Amino acid sequence: MILSNRTPLECMYYWESNTPDDVYLRQAKSLEWTEYTWQQVGDRVRRIASYINSFNLPNSSRIALWSSNSADWVMLDLAIMLSGHVSVPLYPGQDIDSANYILDHSECDLMFLGAVDQLANIAAGKIERKMPRVAMFGCNIECDSTIEDIVATYSPMLESPVPGDDQMMTILYTSGTTGNPKGVVHVHGTPGKVVTRMIKDWKLSTDGRERYFSFLPLSHAAERIAVEMVSFYHSPSVSFSEGLATFADEIRSVQPTFFFAVPRLWAKFKAGVDAKIPPAMQAGLGEEQKAQIRAMLGLSKAKFIITGSAPCPIDIQEWFINMGIQLRDGYGMTENFIDGCIFNDPEPIPGCVGKPFEGTFVKISDEGEVCFKGPGNMVGYYKNPEKTAEVMIDGWYHTGDSGRIDENGNLWVTGRLGEVFKTTKGKFVKPTLLENKLGGIHILGQLMIFGHGKDQPLLLTNLSEVGHAGGKSREEMTALLESALADINSDLPPYEKIAQIFITKDDWTIANQLLTPTMKLKRAQIESHYSSLITANLGGNTVVWE
Repeated sequence: MILSNRTPLECMYYWESNTPDDVYLRQAKSLEWTEYTWQQVGDRVRRIASYINSFNLPNSSRIALWSSNSADWVMLDLAIMLSGHVSVPLYPGQDIDSANYILDHSECDLMFLGAVDQLANIAAGKIERKMPRVAMFGCNIECDSTIEDIVATYSPMLESPVPGDDQMMTILYTSGTTGNPKGVVHVHGTPGKVVTRMIKDWKLSTDGRERYFSFLPLSHAAERIAVEMVSFYHSPSVSFSEGLATFADEIRSVQPTFFFAVPRLWAKFKAGVDAKIPPAMQAGLGEEQKAQIRAMLGLSKAKFIITGSAPCPIDIQEWFINMGIQLRDGYGMTENFIDGCIFNDPEPIPGCVGKPFEGTFVKISDEGEVCFKGPGNMVGYYKNPEKTAEVMIDGWYHTGDSGRIDENGNLWVTGRLGEVFKTTKGKFVKPTLLENKLGGIHILGQLMIFGHGKDQPLLLTNLSEVGHAGGKSREEMTALLESALADINSDLPPYEKIAQIFITKDDWTIANQLLTPTMKLKRAQIESHYSSLITANLGGNTVVWE
């Protein structure tokens, strides 16, 4: 059954009354599962809401939710709604400076805290805004209270208020590739207008219960909407990983019917298989062997699988499709509640993000920019009317991405307008188009084409798991890369030919501030970080090792 024309809270009221014994949330710990039925979820949500109400905060006060994914996360989100307030999620990998900015900018009055990278710094008093802190699943520092204490102490809130469609529900802060994060405001009426159409277009079943597995941060708009918000409207079971160390065993045990991940995770999945079965041997795999690989990845029962948040290398998407895993591109933004496009035809076309959801419209501006109009569009950026006016023009959200629409009405995203660079030859280069051509070099991990003000495009990269574990010497890998680059360059126009490859020792991570909390490349920071390596070797060997 799919609910429609309701707010998320009204969905909770429906399921706790009509399907109280259905298991909704499942939390892993030490490879064992704690399960919560809708009745238990409703009871815990109502007790936490009573705790929040005890502060007598003004209506629509902002409440921070800083944690990795867990069953607690979803229950707290509902409790914040139930108590009439506004959730402000922070990424688990958020750095202290941006966290302080978000907490201050949104004027948060209360914080729920789980497993995050900054627990030691928080315990050391480096959060500037003073507010009560409550420990949720994964928090190992002292707080003013804990979820379990609250559930044991407070009586359930008995009222079931229905928020107005235009009432603020959440502020989702963007990951901030440049400058301070911007707070995207969405209201309670938006999910009911958006996610029921997603369920329809994803062709998820309505006659049985789906199984979801949540791993990517729920503070990321795509995971929050595609998993949490969608789950409110058709009540699958949602299983939560304890963390990266146990992720593989957990997803294998769940075998979800729906799964969403970003390209970095798909690349790791593939690299794990490549490490066990050399790519040269994979062409000879039969269907039975491919089925075993699907089961090993935890995707043997998955009916709809989405890659999004960033471009997925074509070769990786093709690899999954060849393995019988129909990996589909989805495309949406925080600003439009991911109410964008999905490729839902039977056979995905790698690199194509498909058509917009029913009731959403896409166009390409005269400048080549992808623009959306639909019910998911944000109210605006919190306390930032100037930035809002820059991207919301006549009801259209201007994404900052370049793209084209083909003769079948499918959208192809060709890059970020701001990432295009010009070489000294006066030619413009779109880095993502070149990066997509490099994914077939199995020993390489993260990729970044750059070259503004240089004679030719250049590549910064690091080794993949296959590169590290492949047993090849540096000389052998250099020869392999030189050969692969020559093949790729042979099909490129002269101004796009990649002159050199710079291989860095370390991965680019959130911790070293070279990735955003949503795993996007901080291109300017990466190039600056390795500027001495580049400058010292520019024009030298084709392959340069740090």
